[in-house]
Amino acid sequence: MSLTAHIPSHRKPRQRSASTIALRAGVAGGVLSTIAVAGAAGPASADPVTETIEMPALNVAGLSEAVAQSAQATQQIVLDQELQAQEDAAAVKASQAAKKAKAEAVRKEEAAKAEAKKRAAAQERASRTAERTALSATTAGTSSKPSSSSSTPSGSVGTVIAFLKAQVGDAYVMGATGPNSWDCSSLVQAAFRQVGIDLPRVSQDQSTAGRQVGTSNLQVGDILYWGSAGSAWHTGVYIGDGKYLDAANPRKGVVIQDLSGYPATGAVRVL
Repeated sequence: MSLTAHIPSHRKPRQRSASTIALRAGVAGGVLSTIAVAGAAGPASADPVTETIEMPALNVAGLSEAVAQSAQATQQIVLDQELQAQEDAAAVKASQAAKKAKAEAVRKEEAAKAEAKKRAAAQERASRTAERTALSATTAGTSSKPSSSSSTPSGSVGTVIAFLKAQVGDAYVMGATGPNSWDCSSLVQAAFRQVGIDLPRVSQDQSTAGRQVGTSNLQVGDILYWGSAGSAWHTGVYIGDGKYLDAANPRKGVVIQDLSGYPATGAVRVL
């Protein structure tokens, strides 16, 4: 070793790399930063602050009272709801009972009307039966003078005429066959059935059911028709004195009319 090596001016300077210089600078900077942070934080961490938080005291008595009041209010609401439900159910039940009572009253009223109508119809039928019996008894043993013939009607003619007169006032209904409503041909058919003669049902056939006699030689009990024989549209029965009896139309019903007001086309005799 050289004797002058310890003298700085005589030392050979060391070659330091750039990375070494940068590393040392970084380390130095980090140390200085740590010192600065520690210095700043030192006094704060030296004396920690202790704070005591006081919890409010619970009012147990007040809380119990509030809970009791809430339970009481809830119970009252439940009671009110139950009472309302009971009132609603009672109202529905009363309404149903009222409807049922009204329906029953209507039913009884209708039944009473039907019964009254039935009794009236029965009385009317009994009256008609009595009238027919009386007329049959009166006419069956007597003769009727024809308007244009010297012959005397038989008892069967009297029965036919009595039946027809007993129906005067009945209604005219197309297609009806009695006992209180008729059309023209059903009335004629029913009258002759009283003496065992079964005539056709419709006017066309009734106009050819017996012997043609014309309208100038009529006898009581002859069947009158309007229209040509075989295609007549209306029939009735001659009852003498220029009159005939028929189920005329819906407006008149069963009536006695003057033949001169509505002359027949022809007539047939079955008795």
